Amino acid sequence: MLIPTIIMAILAITLLFIGYTKGEGQHIIGLKSALKMTTQILPLLIFAFILAGMAQVLLPQELMSKWIGEASGMRGILIGALAGGITPGGPYVSLPLAAGFLRAGAGLGTMVAFITAWSLWAVSRLPMEIGILGWKFTFVRLACTFIFPPIAGFLAQTIFSGFK
Repeated sequence: MLIPTIIMAILAITLLFIGYTKGEGQHIIGLKSALKMTTQILPLLIFAFILAGMAQVLLPQELMSKWIGEASGMRGILIGALAGGITPGGPYVSLPLAAGFLRAGAGLGTMVAFITAWSLWAVSRLPMEIGILGWKFTFVRLACTFIFPPIAGFLAQTIFSGFK
């Protein structure tokens, strides 16, 4: 976590400096925008981290291992894909959840299927997609991507087992 934080800090400070040197107050506008986004996203982020942390301590290890652990096989991968597909919200919700489940004993393949399904299926996004792009396009997109989360989970479990 340290390296990504350092990279983000360098990028942010560089852009802040560029905005400041332009002399048009762009650095202030950028900081105000950042503060607004922070106040909008912070509550969601806090609750997502609480959820991820509680999943680690409240879900029994035996239950995790049986249903979504490395030994759960395709059943765990399919559960991960389904859970990912129905998980609402953006990366501020799904990524802390996946991290919490990984720390609680979820299998790598299961969590790859979870994140892939969250990205490709996104059931919570379907009403907007249908409204903007139409039901035919949405159906075609889902039909074309339906198989990928389980395949990604299976490949991750098969090729990278023990790699956490």
